[in-house]
Amino acid sequence: MSKPVRLQKFLADCGICSRRKAEAHIAGGQVKVDGQTVTAMGVLVDPESQEVRFKNKVIGSRDPLIYILLHKPTGYVTTLSDPQGRPMVTDLVSQVTTRVFPVGRLDLDTSGALLLTNDGQLAQQVQHPSHEISKTYEALILGRPDRNKLSQLSRGIMLEGRQTAPASLQVTGEEGKMTRVEITIHEGRKRQVRKMFQAVGHPVIELKRLAYGQLQLGKLAVGQHRLLGPNEIKKIFMKKFPLQKKK
Repeated sequence: MSKPVRLQKFLADCGICSRRKAEAHIAGGQVKVDGQTVTAMGVLVDPESQEVRFKNKVIGSRDPLIYILLHKPTGYVTTLSDPQGRPMVTDLVSQVTTRVFPVGRLDLDTSGALLLTNDGQLAQQVQHPSHEISKTYEALILGRPDRNKLSQLSRGIMLEGRQTAPASLQVTGEEGKMTRVEITIHEGRKRQVRKMFQAVGHPVIELKRLAYGQLQLGKLAVGQHRLLGPNEIKKIFMKKFPLQKKK
């Protein structure tokens, strides 16, 4: 028998939603434990011996933990449902019988490395700011950023009233009036990379995530995925380089 956990935490660990939203779902009568609707907060469940249903679908951590690296194409949403009927990243791993969910998000118009798993604990570790998981992107931007602008982005700039953390940038190529820049950050603000380049006058034309920590997308084809082993999971938490701390 496993250690009992609070029902709202269990829902969050399974990737259903945040704990706060889980409480709302429980209060709304959308969760059942062993066939009985539960509306009280703080109920403890044993994931190994009890059946938990959310909107009448069985959820749980009885399945072995699975970790997937997907090369997300543009045009796919990283949510588990979409009222607009747009394609979802989970459609690309439909042959995987274990229920998985995306770790964090990539914008509709951003491609590249995306983790999917059924391990809620790992998902929280990757997304929590305290772990400072570095993420590397390749941005195709308009124009030619000079050394001063690259230095500003590297040190950190003000975005929406808050300074961004230090970043690493490297120009990797030029294409007509556009420039390719590799940028590594460890924050997860919404559309942060796009907003950073926009702030210095070089809007992003294309954006692709290349890596989590030292886990590289590599030559994985667009729309394809592969399973990750324990040693590759460790690479997520390895810094690509020692980011400087804010002074």
